[in-house]
Amino acid sequence: MTAIPDHDAYIAAAPEAFRPELQRLREILGRVLPDAEEMVAYGMPGFRIGGTVVASYAAFSRQCGLYLQAGALAEHAEEVAAAGLKATKTGITFTPSKPIPDALVEKLVRASREDAGV
Repeated sequence: MTAIPDHDAYIAAAPEAFRPELQRLREILGRVLPDAEEMVAYGMPGFRIGGTVVASYAAFSRQCGLYLQAGALAEHAEEVAAAGLKATKTGITFTPSKPIPDALVEKLVRASREDAGV
């Protein structure tokens, strides 16, 4: 498997139906984390500050995912559930037909940064 060099290449290689959602996440994460560095690790694009990955996103065959620090998801678990989204300890999965609301993404990313201590 060829390594994905950057966010643009990752989004371009993703299933076409997911590209707008991935681009939306990239824009929100970039806006909320203006001092973060874009990077790709473990095959997923993300944003890191001082060596700590604060948020990442990914596309799979049937869904997309947003990955954060565990404390951020624990802190906002009720809001995630109220939005009808599925969450694990460090991620939320969603589809383009049922995306994560922008305001919730912003809250989660800010909480993830706080949880990471950066």
